[in-house]
Amino acid sequence: MSAKDCGNHGHKSRKLFRRLFAGILIFLFIVLVTILIIWAILRPSKPKFILQDVTVFAFNASNPNYLTSNFQVTFSSRNPNDNVGIYYDKLDIYATYRNQQITLRSSIPNTYQGHKEVNVWSPNVYGTDVPVAPYNAVGLSEDQNAGAVLLMIKMDGRVRFKVGTFVSGKYHLYVRCPAYIQFGSRTAGIIVGENSVKYSLIIKCSVSI
Repeated sequence: MSAKDCGNHGHKSRKLFRRLFAGILIFLFIVLVTILIIWAILRPSKPKFILQDVTVFAFNASNPNYLTSNFQVTFSSRNPNDNVGIYYDKLDIYATYRNQQITLRSSIPNTYQGHKEVNVWSPNVYGTDVPVAPYNAVGLSEDQNAGAVLLMIKMDGRVRFKVGTFVSGKYHLYVRCPAYIQFGSRTAGIIVGENSVKYSLIIKCSVSI
């Protein structure tokens, strides 16, 4: 009799375990669906970036295939969402010329951006004797002779979105800001020091996540 009772008890235990496991799965499914519904209703928008100005401290070709540059770049980021916060976990900024990187990467400190909040950063980006591809060296010489150079200020990083207490996973952030600099004419900028010129731009950047 006792052996039969133990077998029945084991069967009940397994049945209880299956019910408990099924209950946990259903609960997790409901939580996930609720989060997805809230996420779909809120529809978080991408942050908006504006390149405000570029201060040029140096932009010199030491020989045809090497470039030394030093810029201070001021840009703003705006969170357009009413109910969604944004974590910037990592954001690197650098300059390129004709798709070639010409400066080192400068990092922006980790930041949380609240609803409708605007952040402004002014990092320095620079590169000393950076090798330039021969075809880009020719293009750079032509642009400088023409008096204007088109640079691309790029920002790469990761962001997370915060809705209430829920924080999303990390998303890659790519920001591209064209900067048309008239190096040949100081009348296009403001002289802020010896051999330093500040150019006001106010350019809307493209943002992809």
